[in-house]
Amino acid sequence: MFVSRALCSFPLVASQSRAHVARSTRCNSSSTLQPFHLAFPVRDVAEAKEFYGSKLGCPEGRSASTWVDYSLFGHQIVCHEIKGYNASSTANAVDGDPVPVPHFGLALGVQQFHELAERVQKAGINFILEPHLRFKGQPGEQWTMFFKDPSGNSLEFKAMTNPENLFAKYYVE
Repeated sequence: MFVSRALCSFPLVASQSRAHVARSTRCNSSSTLQPFHLAFPVRDVAEAKEFYGSKLGCPEGRSASTWVDYSLFGHQIVCHEIKGYNASSTANAVDGDPVPVPHFGLALGVQQFHELAERVQKAGINFILEPHLRFKGQPGEQWTMFFKDPSGNSLEFKAMTNPENLFAKYYVE
């Protein structure tokens, strides 16, 4: 399957439009998806460019000698170089998996999830948790995968089998 170089430039959900300005400033407003901004440390900007730009296919935006912007499915991530940085994480059990904490990522559509999983695998990126289905048969049923960037930052990408359940309120045992 061919995976677009600009895979990470697609909006989170194709039907959502950012052309409309959200009328509410409440955190629970979901009428319009606003781009999220996340700035995080990396040990080397050139290494980050290879990972986020070349391997993941995120379009590059502004940059300087010590930082670079990317579009991650329409959201802005900024890699800031901190010499000697190496992320550390612990794990928390989620549906039997040792999920690295902290981590960041996105909830994608199922097709986007599988396309990204294929791209990650073809790029030779090692998975912390291989793509798999968790919470089977529950409202939170989702595809998930975890991997790390070269600085040790953990990333999770998921895809709800029923996207309307992304924020479903229920207790997980």
